Amino acid sequence: MDIVYTIWLRNVKRYLRSKSRILGSLGMPMFLLLVLGFGLNSVVSLPGMSHGYIGFIIPGIISMSVLFTSIFSGIQIIWDKQFGFLKETLVAPVSRIEIMLGQTVGGATTALIQGIIILVISLFMGLKITSIPGFALAIIFMILIGLSFTAFGIACASRMEDMHGFQLIMNFVVFPIFGLSGALFPIDSLPPWIRALTMLDPLTYGVEGIRYGLLGTSQIDPVLSFFVLSGFTIFMVVFGAYLFRKISI
Repeated sequence: MDIVYTIWLRNVKRYLRSKSRILGSLGMPMFLLLVLGFGLNSVVSLPGMSHGYIGFIIPGIISMSVLFTSIFSGIQIIWDKQFGFLKETLVAPVSRIEIMLGQTVGGATTALIQGIIILVISLFMGLKITSIPGFALAIIFMILIGLSFTAFGIACASRMEDMHGFQLIMNFVVFPIFGLSGALFPIDSLPPWIRALTMLDPLTYGVEGIRYGLLGTSQIDPVLSFFVLSGFTIFMVVFGAYLFRKISI
């Protein structure tokens, strides 16, 4: 497991040393919190939601921050390809699965840090955590989102060579995933055919799990959310490891 720890530590150190990356990743979440949250909080009324609209979207914005950070961490694979680091790693007497797991855990850790930063900022915007166990549950769902979508990003990056192409494709994929997750609107208010698509989106279960942990309410049973997201995480890690094993330099 030394290789897993080494690659994890490398990714975390690169992230913490890049202040511009940390600040830049806060731009879109803060924009949505300020513009949508405060802008629509006095206009939008959600039945059964005592926290207001801004309280409703905070779990969704946290999920978005974790999603974007984790899925785009796959670009590290392409970066390492182009600069030769990945080749040096692959020819070392270590398992490719360990390398992939190190990248996945490292990407998920940076995504979790990014999500926690948004969570802390949200506390100054009126978010009131219902309980310590609920907070811990929200962290667990953030970890699952980070692991699953980091593995997804690595799986895609394993089959690509161009960083710009990776970014374009991920943008094409990530916005529908976020848009259909129920992060910004209640699932129950959607037309049946859109609700069906929403229920196929794995991020939906992460958003609702975080929402239940932070606010004590959700539109999907948190137990169901946990098992669905856990299953998706396991699948993506296995699938990502399979594609990473076939990577060629």
